[in-house]
Amino acid sequence: MRVALVVYGPLDDRSGGYRYDTELVGGLRAAGDDVTVVSLPERPYRKRLRDNLTAVRRLRDLDADVVLQDELCHPSLVGPNALLDDDVPVVSVVHHLSSLEPLRAWRRHARRAVERRYLRSADAFVFNSETTKRTVAAVTDPEPSVVASPAGDRFSSFGAPLGDDEIRARAVDGPLRVVTVCNLEPRKNVDGLLRGLARVRGDWELTVVGAAVDADYADSLSELAVDRDIDDRVTFAGRLSDADLAATLRKSHLFALPSHYEGFGIAAVEAMGFGLPALVSSAGGAGELVAHRENGFLVDPTDSAELTDVVAPLCRNRRRLQSLSLAARDRFLAHPTWDETAATIRSFLLGIVADADAASHPNRD
Repeated sequence: MRVALVVYGPLDDRSGGYRYDTELVGGLRAAGDDVTVVSLPERPYRKRLRDNLTAVRRLRDLDADVVLQDELCHPSLVGPNALLDDDVPVVSVVHHLSSLEPLRAWRRHARRAVERRYLRSADAFVFNSETTKRTVAAVTDPEPSVVASPAGDRFSSFGAPLGDDEIRARAVDGPLRVVTVCNLEPRKNVDGLLRGLARVRGDWELTVVGAAVDADYADSLSELAVDRDIDDRVTFAGRLSDADLAATLRKSHLFALPSHYEGFGIAAVEAMGFGLPALVSSAGGAGELVAHRENGFLVDPTDSAELTDVVAPLCRNRRRLQSLSLAARDRFLAHPTWDETAATIRSFLLGIVADADAASHPNRD
């Protein structure tokens, strides 16, 4: 099968959707498929709208049986999809809708119009969660589609999943060590995390791992830590190598990322492999992974007091932390691997290609 994947910028090991796309490409290539990555300019949203002409030229030259498009690229693909060969199906890989992000009302309405038009130009969909599928269903027919959850097993060579003894011993060791892993941008709500932790009277430490994709926001987080007098307990580690990130997760007690919206949450799955209960947002698809008060917590991202109420008891009750940690690890073990996720998507794509071929050659035996 000849596959083209359209993304913004290079396909690298950034978190979130880029990790999903990278693992998918690796799985398709391992299965013998020929995958071409089409990289469009990575620019601010309004400038992306100007790249439709560039995208038309790039996509028309493709020799592919199916074109996968990361939905993130929708501003640059609104026009080109209508001009592509009808024999080549377009499959949109949807991580989350841009129009669901916290934006000013006029900007959200404008993006929703662009995004709706793009989604209606796709022939089929790959969704990272049932929640994401429902958000698209509110805009257009989400079928044909497949739901393939992100996996978290890339740290298997670094000791994940952790064993029972290590998890139990760690639970009673030192202050409550909280970690968050994300690109530093407003949607991730690290400021809400800091505000919630600032009210916790117990002994805790926070490590913030991630690239400062929004420099102003990253600076505001450092200022907030100083203002709340918690800067001595917060470490901004920046982006880490896989080995260093695995070491950080291994020594931590709790993963926390109360994003304003998350389609699913790859970082949370990865953290659960190290036996970290996941404190995540109730807005989005995390509820498909996290069972509240069983292997983690679902909190309102707009109410930092909920976060405080979760973390404070864990600082004192390490037996409770131990139970949650073991349950988080067990949830990770029950979750699909990246190989299984890629195989699920590949089977779906083969069916889409076969249907397109049959429609183009109705009289073929």
